[in-house]
Amino acid sequence: MFEEAQLYSPVSRGDDGEVTVHLAHDHPGANDPVYRRRRGEIAAAALEWNPGDPSPAITYTDDEQNVWRTVMREIAPKHHRLAVMEFREALERVDLPRDRVPGLDEVSARIEPISGWRYVPAAGLVPLREFYGSLERRAFHSTQYVRHPDVPLYTPEPDIIHEVLGHGHLLATPTFGELHRLAGIATNRLRDEDNLRFLSKVFWFSLEFGVVIEDGELRAYGAGILSSYGEIDEFRTMEHRPIDLVEMGTADYDITAYQPVLHSAESVDEIVEVVGGFFATCSDESIAEMRMVRA
Repeated sequence: MFEEAQLYSPVSRGDDGEVTVHLAHDHPGANDPVYRRRRGEIAAAALEWNPGDPSPAITYTDDEQNVWRTVMREIAPKHHRLAVMEFREALERVDLPRDRVPGLDEVSARIEPISGWRYVPAAGLVPLREFYGSLERRAFHSTQYVRHPDVPLYTPEPDIIHEVLGHGHLLATPTFGELHRLAGIATNRLRDEDNLRFLSKVFWFSLEFGVVIEDGELRAYGAGILSSYGEIDEFRTMEHRPIDLVEMGTADYDITAYQPVLHSAESVDEIVEVVGGFFATCSDESIAEMRMVRA
């Protein structure tokens, strides 16, 4: 079982002030001292950020820029073929640069006039309650590092490509931006941490890895799929189950591999009704009852 904290490599600051990102032994960058040092630099910039200040301005390296360009080039035709309509429309409205990694403030400047959302920097793990709770204010915590150049196809960690290319365009849509906000409102309504974890798993199997039938075809709306030009090719071949909040909220999942089980909605209206309805009305009492059903 993977908890939310394991989505991110731990970040620590030594007595000498040096910031270290602790990569797992099987991480693509684990044995790359240049990449490890770079991750520490970018994490340090986020740790030094104060609310209200401009986001850290990261000068991305040629390798990092090339990863961004590669993903943008390769995934664009797949979005037009496999992403839901609202996401495709947001691609045009937001119009992110394709030749360079945008700064978080630049992304906010493109999205905020459309839907009111803005980005704030994160060094790595943001506590579950803080991350989801901030969604009520239309604030999205984002890392700024780029996945290792040896593996541009997929990353188990949410790098800036995932945060901006995946979530950013969802935040610029009426339907999915509102679902993010409702998840934040629900988070701030809950008091029990087990119930919050249940909510985070519903979020995972919908706004991270959700799929839906649209115009007679299976299309992706989850940011995890839409930001991975490897996984977006595979999601139609996975096992597809109906939306089931109890199953979604209690399932275990492995972040280090493509998701083998996805929950498919029959329409965007069903997502709004079932997932949105859950976020809008759930309480500690109702989630506790749902968890008991699975126990």
